[in-house]
Amino acid sequence: MSLSIQSLASIAIELQRGLSGRDRFQRLIGSMRALLKCDASALLRYENQLFRPLAIDGLSPDVLGRRFTLAAHPRLEAIARAGNVVRFPADSQLADPYDGLIPGHDQLKVHACIGLPLFADQQLIGALTFDSLNPAQFDGFSDDELWLLGALASSALNNALLVEALENQALPAAGMPAPGQPHPRRSEEEMVGLSAPLQQLRHEIAVVAGSDLNVLITGETGVGKELVANAIHRLSPRADKPLVYLNCAALPESVAESELFGHVKGAFTGAIHNRTGKFEMADNGTLLLDEIAELSLVLQAKLLRVIQYGDLQRVGDDSSKRVNVRILAATNCDLKQAVLAGRFRVDLFHRLSVFPLNVPPLRERKGDIVLLAGFFVERIRHKLALAQLILPPDTRQMLESYAWPGNIREMKHAIERAAVLARASQPQGGVTLHRQLFNLPSASVESIQPMATPAHPLPATVNFLQATQDFQRQLITRRLEENQMNWSACARALNLDAGNLHRLAKRLGMK
Repeated sequence: MSLSIQSLASIAIELQRGLSGRDRFQRLIGSMRALLKCDASALLRYENQLFRPLAIDGLSPDVLGRRFTLAAHPRLEAIARAGNVVRFPADSQLADPYDGLIPGHDQLKVHACIGLPLFADQQLIGALTFDSLNPAQFDGFSDDELWLLGALASSALNNALLVEALENQALPAAGMPAPGQPHPRRSEEEMVGLSAPLQQLRHEIAVVAGSDLNVLITGETGVGKELVANAIHRLSPRADKPLVYLNCAALPESVAESELFGHVKGAFTGAIHNRTGKFEMADNGTLLLDEIAELSLVLQAKLLRVIQYGDLQRVGDDSSKRVNVRILAATNCDLKQAVLAGRFRVDLFHRLSVFPLNVPPLRERKGDIVLLAGFFVERIRHKLALAQLILPPDTRQMLESYAWPGNIREMKHAIERAAVLARASQPQGGVTLHRQLFNLPSASVESIQPMATPAHPLPATVNFLQATQDFQRQLITRRLEENQMNWSACARALNLDAGNLHRLAKRLGMK
């Protein structure tokens, strides 16, 4: 059995068709899998000491979201260090990253495995992997024939990376990596997904990153607003300067001004030395103000002055200091409603929302759920030192059908909790995340039943904000009583983050 000139030519012709990069890669590995008659194939991109799947065929769909670090996967490390075809013997003791991930064969180990490192200008850019449950499946193919397949894939991948680099250069964004160079981001900073809403968000990030415009990042709790801020900073001309983070909701009123602007020794009781504020720390860099809606009106006025004129005064200091800081503000509140209610300054709102970005909730990114699940499964597998961590089809279906009111953060915690439970109940061999381990509530934000309509009619004139706040107080009070005044249990019953519930209760005057 060998590869014919016609079969290689057909693959080369397929790569020249006018398809998007992802579709072209999918056709490539599908054709190669059929040619080699194997059970699974994958095209991986190499960056920053890990392999990221670009296209898979014959593997569980969550593999596309997994990130395989070289340190955790010895077979992939061997492929990365090789200069030619790597054949792993059927009795190899090196753990296979795809064991248990071939659908229909969850309990079987891969027997035959081949890896092809892909190079461009002698730089490793990716790898092809072929796997079969038949130990002798690849014996009839010579290394030279397999190397030809690798050469075709290398050319296709390198061309796609060059096109990607040219597209990035066409956007007004600085700080992009050169073609063939690894992206400086860490894997935990990656926005995982291929859905249209996420692709649009990535485009908007790339457009605004190269400017110095202030950005207002909005979105529900747990959608990844901090990841968006990290991406904007990383792609900006300020990327080599600090990105300073400040959670405005966690600032006690008594120290908030000092945290933002610093203070001098003796400015107040307890000020025993000079202190540098967040604005000075972020000079020439970026300052992320998370939960910006929680700032008091007094601090909003002082913040506005620094944004307008670039001058700040430390608490207790008569002199001013000039700073050059780009502001990224994040909130899960509707700032326009806060302005109308008099809780947020309209002039500060307009200063911050020069370029607004809305991060879509997970329920609007259904196609990304399995990929995100794979991403978190691989991370927790490595953290718990598990040989395998498998998402069976019924669990994936359950994850896709759930509304995820807590968004990505809720999914991450649910998977981590299920993995810990699975490890305890399955001490031997591979660990499977059965759907029963998740114990997801049947109700979501979309299915919470409203309270009974009051018997008496509403007055002719009603304040919408006041009515909304009254409803929130009643709902929180009822859930607290049902849960013996336990705030954590109340938060779970309402499908809210506990921290957000505490802040909401404080705003409503309940705490």
